[in-house]
Amino acid sequence: MTDEGEEALPVAGIILAAAAALALLLALPGETVTTAYLNDLFIFLDGAYRIVSGQVPNRDFHTALGPLSFYVPAIGYWISGTMGGAMPTGMAATTLALALPMAHIFSSRLRPVVAIPFGIFVLLIVAVPTNLGEGIASLSFAMFYNRIGWAALATLLVMYLRPEQSNTRQNFLDAFCAAGLTLAMVYIKATYGLVALAFLAFMLFDARQRRWAAGALGLTLACGLIIEVFWQGSKAHLDDLILAGKVSGSRGIVELALGFLRHLADYVMLAILAIPALWRTRSLRDLLFFGICAGPGLMIQNQNSQPWGVITIFAGAAVAAELLLRTSRVHQPKSGLLTHFGAPVVLLAFLLPTSIHCFMALCVHTTAATLRLGEPFGLPRFDGLRLTTLWVPGDRSFMTAYLDSIQEGGRLLSELPFKPEHVSVLDFANPFSAGLGLPPPRGDNAWLHWGRNVNDTHFLPPEQLLGNVTVLMEPKWGINNIPLSKLYGNYIREAFEPVRETDLWTVHRRRENKALSRSAPLMEQEQLSRVGAGSGISR
Repeated sequence: MTDEGEEALPVAGIILAAAAALALLLALPGETVTTAYLNDLFIFLDGAYRIVSGQVPNRDFHTALGPLSFYVPAIGYWISGTMGGAMPTGMAATTLALALPMAHIFSSRLRPVVAIPFGIFVLLIVAVPTNLGEGIASLSFAMFYNRIGWAALATLLVMYLRPEQSNTRQNFLDAFCAAGLTLAMVYIKATYGLVALAFLAFMLFDARQRRWAAGALGLTLACGLIIEVFWQGSKAHLDDLILAGKVSGSRGIVELALGFLRHLADYVMLAILAIPALWRTRSLRDLLFFGICAGPGLMIQNQNSQPWGVITIFAGAAVAAELLLRTSRVHQPKSGLLTHFGAPVVLLAFLLPTSIHCFMALCVHTTAATLRLGEPFGLPRFDGLRLTTLWVPGDRSFMTAYLDSIQEGGRLLSELPFKPEHVSVLDFANPFSAGLGLPPPRGDNAWLHWGRNVNDTHFLPPEQLLGNVTVLMEPKWGINNIPLSKLYGNYIREAFEPVRETDLWTVHRRRENKALSRSAPLMEQEQLSRVGAGSGISR
């Protein structure tokens, strides 16, 4: 919202221009440089390759993530034509797409002094090629879906504010933007979608905004039904979500308390703006809204593999700053100095450190990709993908050794006396189908992360996971290889025979005309995975 209607257009224009600039920084080099989470990157390169090969998420392969998590890199692959350009181009397209509802929502509800810095902040959250909470040089497109979810949810929450002008056109655009953002969250990761749907239900209690909120819920339901007609994967997706939930479980009060303490400074900044706003408005609805920004956001962050980043807190701070600016018009002049100057300055101080951090990380990636720094991945179809250490602190030998093992696995497959197809890897991710241009298997899982979507109690049956696999790559050194080998070892010995073996790999080929019996794999003791948030090598 602005004091003069003509100010809305410059705000929208600045947001769209910023999105275009960030998209160019991502896409123009046409290369992907990573320093961490190499295994996570393979998930989405494999997913993009599966989609362009004709597969559909949750119909042809299992995944607890929403289908958009795989269509984003697939779109990038389709636009750029290379695996190296898949992730940066896909995220560039996503940044531009999210900028459209941002431009409308922020320009119609926020003054320029709030809308511009907050809009650029949210765009940088989407565009930055790092996991939130990690260092500038910790480059990775891993878990990009979380940044999309945070940006979409933060944008949607700003719609709590009433627009200055409420008319049919405004209501239509509001409903369309809210539905688009909600659908993006539902189909990128379910946790964001649930909070978005709950927020829309909450907005039904605002008589002045009930029309667009009801319209957004109706559009979301209608679009969901249409998507299901073509996708036909909702039930399978729900089953995969339930399986992953049984494995990873829910976070307890201790984890939530620790997460709150990690974000204590952010909560204090929110309180600095929200408490004066509540003092002015004396509104229970405002109090509930700030609770939505503070509580569910912390729960989402605790479920994510990211060390920091409850982005809904920043959305709450932007709304609080706007409420203070609005209420200054109906309060005594002596409070105007704090409201007119204090609130925007406090908000800018809150947004600026993360904004600069994200922009610097994006520039580091653009520079490294332009200069083609780092070691190429080494597989024929992975041209334009590089691993580098830059100035990353700590021991990065694991990522280097992991890439070396992938390169040796690719060499082994290329030297087989027969043409391999339907290749699977008994480890975290499968880089070989996409990296070598092989027909991907069907019925398997997009990734296997011990303790997150598979354990000794909850897992896909071996006949389902490996039933369509012709060549199985079993690593002797990797991320989840030890527990997975114990879990599926009986079936592998019965259904496959080893054809090559090195210090790093055993290559298995499916036995011909072999009747398989269902076996119940045993697990002696749960092993800890090496992958998680933080350094790129985790529990």
